[in-house]
Amino acid sequence: MGGGATKLYNALTQPLSSTTSLLPFPSSHLNPQLPAFTKLDPDFCPEGSSPCPPDPEELLRQCEEALRDRPPRFDRKFVHLGDGDGAPSSVIRVMQWNILAQALGEGLDNFVMCPLEALSWSRRKYLIVEEVLTYRPHIVCMQEVDHYYDTLQPVLAGLGYSSHFCPKPWSPCLGVEGNNGPDGCALFYDESRFELLDSVNIRLSAMRIPTNQVAIVTTLRCRITGKCVCVAVTHLKARSGWEWLRSTQGSDLLWHLQNVVQKQPGDPAADIPLLICGDFNAVPNEEVYRRFATSSFGLDSAYKKLSRDGLTEPEYTTWKIRPTGECCSTLDYIWYTKDTLRVDAVLDMPTEEEIGPNRLPSFSYPSDHLSLVCDFSFKEEE
Repeated sequence: MGGGATKLYNALTQPLSSTTSLLPFPSSHLNPQLPAFTKLDPDFCPEGSSPCPPDPEELLRQCEEALRDRPPRFDRKFVHLGDGDGAPSSVIRVMQWNILAQALGEGLDNFVMCPLEALSWSRRKYLIVEEVLTYRPHIVCMQEVDHYYDTLQPVLAGLGYSSHFCPKPWSPCLGVEGNNGPDGCALFYDESRFELLDSVNIRLSAMRIPTNQVAIVTTLRCRITGKCVCVAVTHLKARSGWEWLRSTQGSDLLWHLQNVVQKQPGDPAADIPLLICGDFNAVPNEEVYRRFATSSFGLDSAYKKLSRDGLTEPEYTTWKIRPTGECCSTLDYIWYTKDTLRVDAVLDMPTEEEIGPNRLPSFSYPSDHLSLVCDFSFKEEE
């Protein structure tokens, strides 16, 4: 094995507890290292009040009041596409966002140009909730979530979202003093809009060895159209030198998705439309990107719609400065099946001037990754 493969094999073949679940484990799975969360965030859910405030306008005002001294929000606009003719009532708004794990932001990630105050959870939590409230997506896919049980789940549940959470088996957050438990992927959906049909948590494998990266695959039925959609959220292995592992993890996810969405023999229904949201930690010329772009699902990347030719990804979805230097790249994507779904609108990216010379995160924005937000609609069958 090469050096990278040897490191992976040695790390992942350490003895595991007999209670550790492999592929796939159920959505109710809790990591054995997960601390028991018994106290909800008192700023959003005062003691004795349950659920958290259900009025989105009231909650948005609370966020704005808590952030009254912050710089202006990024002025992002939706770009509406000429080929979209879906009825407004049936549009599905999807958000993809790596929100930056709190333990990593304050610890391991080392954002040298970001003031520590801007990284505090007491501030960031309002910016994160405000971002969701501003765009009101029907489906929210997040990575690096380490405040699921105490903050995001109860707050969004109060707004009508149901959700699933899948922690990383060996989250780096657990090595940070004062951590809030493991980070992982979370998928939220508006219960007034969707009915849950199925959800499974997946631990991605490489060379048949379970890795530390995970995915959630959820199948929903739209209450307006009666049509189904399968939504996946994932976060692939980070860092240069692990391109081969990201490619293998991507292939494993595609294999699992094939089992979920393929047409069953004798089933007259069409294949289920697919949305795959994630921080792939991969630029567009990586092998894992090509695997998704050329898969048998007929996938396309929604954010290419922002380019003039419709073929080019944005210049960046993340922009940060670490001790090793400045990193400005596209790593986050919303993939969709182009034969069954149509992109009606895409939220544009903030400019370099708006982001500022110290880049992300900042007092204006809580994460080093920008949220991606798209409006989709079902294509009518030919």
